[in-house]
Amino acid sequence: MQRYLSLIAFAAIVFAMATTGALFRPGAWYQSLAKPSWTPPNWLFGPVWMLLYIMIAIAGWRVWLAGGMSAAIVVWGINIIANGLWSYLMFGINRIDLAFYDIVVLWLTIAAFIVLAWPLDRTAALLFVPYLIWVSYASALNLTIWRINP
Repeated sequence: MQRYLSLIAFAAIVFAMATTGALFRPGAWYQSLAKPSWTPPNWLFGPVWMLLYIMIAIAGWRVWLAGGMSAAIVVWGINIIANGLWSYLMFGINRIDLAFYDIVVLWLTIAAFIVLAWPLDRTAALLFVPYLIWVSYASALNLTIWRINP
């Protein structure tokens, strides 16, 4: 029973963080920005992030079960904060530059989680690989939007 309660706790943490995406939406300001031709369609972001959030919660939960309060869990927590902060920086206060710096921290915490989680639970580490790929792409997009919208 405690095992499933901890899964619910990890899901709740990720859900709470994900609400920043609902609170701080792209809106007219983002629509007015110049964007590269390789910007994905707006409809794609919701399904991708939903899948990633599920994987983030499960990965954190699995590492918690395997190692308790480990360095991987601390990095997971920092990752959650950086992830939630990005929407506020980009869409809440329209700071493309600060959003880029935040996404660099986000990328680093994803990579660090993979490395730290690997010896504890390889499945958890592998669950973060698609997240790393997506955030790598999002980082390039963030940087490009910043560069073409001085």
